[in-house]
Amino acid sequence: MQTSKKRLFGKKTIATTLFVLIVFVLSIWIGRNVPPTWVVEKIELETTQEESGQTVVWSAGEPIDLEAIMPIDSAALGPEAIARRNGEGTPPEVLRQFVVETVEEDGRPVTIYSELVAKRHWGIWSLLPVLTAIVLCWSTREPLFSLFAGIVVGAMILGWYDLLDRVLLKSFSTPAAAGVLLLYLWLLGGLLGIWNRTGAAQAFAEFMTRRFVRGPKTAKLVAWGLGVVFFQGGSISTVLVGTTVKPIADRERVSHEELSYIVDSTASPIACLLAFNAWPGYVQSFLFVAGVPWLATESDRIRFFFTSVPLSFYAMFAVLFTLLLSLGWSPFIGGRMKRAIQRARTTGELDDAEARPLASKELQTSHVPQGYRPHVIEFFTPLLVLLAVAVGTFVLFGSPAIRWAFGAALGVAFGLALVRGMTLADLMSGIFEGMKGVIPGCTILLLAIAIGYVSNEVGNAVFMIELMGHRIPFWALPVALELLTILIAFSTGTSWGTYAVVYPLAMPFAWAVAQSCGMAHPEFYMAICFAAVLNGSAAGDQCSPISDTTILSAMCTGCDLMDHVKTQLPQAAVAATLAGIGWTIVTIAFC
Repeated sequence: MQTSKKRLFGKKTIATTLFVLIVFVLSIWIGRNVPPTWVVEKIELETTQEESGQTVVWSAGEPIDLEAIMPIDSAALGPEAIARRNGEGTPPEVLRQFVVETVEEDGRPVTIYSELVAKRHWGIWSLLPVLTAIVLCWSTREPLFSLFAGIVVGAMILGWYDLLDRVLLKSFSTPAAAGVLLLYLWLLGGLLGIWNRTGAAQAFAEFMTRRFVRGPKTAKLVAWGLGVVFFQGGSISTVLVGTTVKPIADRERVSHEELSYIVDSTASPIACLLAFNAWPGYVQSFLFVAGVPWLATESDRIRFFFTSVPLSFYAMFAVLFTLLLSLGWSPFIGGRMKRAIQRARTTGELDDAEARPLASKELQTSHVPQGYRPHVIEFFTPLLVLLAVAVGTFVLFGSPAIRWAFGAALGVAFGLALVRGMTLADLMSGIFEGMKGVIPGCTILLLAIAIGYVSNEVGNAVFMIELMGHRIPFWALPVALELLTILIAFSTGTSWGTYAVVYPLAMPFAWAVAQSCGMAHPEFYMAICFAAVLNGSAAGDQCSPISDTTILSAMCTGCDLMDHVKTQLPQAAVAATLAGIGWTIVTIAFC
């Protein structure tokens, strides 16, 4: 039996090595022989009138110097200039221009200001870096190796042979990478380490078990309820729910696959439905469409966001499916999830035998010093401080200060432990152990940032948007947008990045389709298309093995990354399919 296993693993190793070599050689050939295609993205800009009557043009929330705006006919990024350059592989003279043009609407001239951005792609080859990473993740279950291989492939296509300085150093020196180190390595790792050293997490699990939890079902319901309560979405939700519920779920034999699915699927979906968070303020900046009165101002666009919430069908189904799973009844779970549930309940094994959990052993066993008595207050107090700072800064400033929240929680946990008699040496040892425990997940997050940077440079999102084309029936557009955003978010690992790419193109396109079809309710049609982009991006991000929320959901629940991805995918696919059917029916019936 052992001999057959060795042969199987040997064949897999050989196949993986051949695949990697072929892809590496192919990427070098593409970089040297396939010229990129340059396209121009046109984004209509918002304008306001000052009291003096002067027009102010805005881009990304910043006013533009009117002297920098030129007529579109004389712009270097005009359609004819780019058409001549396609296939040459050389970039245009400039990559960004602000232009103005006059068009006729309802028989009168209207001045439209736009931003032209030159972007490139290598056609179908633009998808090669991400496809390489995903295929290797799926087959080898080694996300670090897989992500690095995808980065190398993208760098070879771009001709960036200096991987250390040109690719890794450049992507790791970004604010996003620094944020990963500060928040997840130091602050989150330190907090988890203190909770582990003081026994606070175990004390919390015992407290909840005595008062509320009576088995796997109630443990999962607590996780689901906290996912709803922590409706900020994204990383803060996955981290808070995962770290809070894991001790309870582990005690009640809830498999890590179940818990990570509940945590992940009540993060972005809940943020779409209970949108009292940073999402509307971010998304609204991409929704301006010239000539559309209900998208004219920031307040109009935020109102439009909230009126579109009832159309967030994917988010509704995703949250419903996690509730059904928590209640012990879910008709849509796949075979892998069923086996994980059976394994945990019958054997107590929370992970598959071949799993490689992202949470290291340092965080899986408690190391309370002799003579120190854990108390549940050491868990509740830092958690309440974290929530108070996050929610308070959101109420006061419109955006939660996540790093300040985790920093305050870490400081309170540190002070409480000292007051209750733990030595400084034991506390610092706990913090270092906590940091060691989250290193695997943080490293994967950093490589996910790097492959996102490379994928953006090779133009995979640009190519997929070009591929969609403009000849789509009005009733099929919402589903087309859903599929497009799922693919982009899955391949880039970010829903917010997908919003920034797709919304400036999708919303004007939806308006043009509504006008050409003479719809009686164009605002409702645009709301459907808006919801399709919002939900499709969340679905693709949720299922992507290179997404930060996917990685954090696995890391904070102690799950193997690919086990989480594979067991979550069937439910997410059913939810996305039902959502697409719902949008199609609503479009045909009411538009």
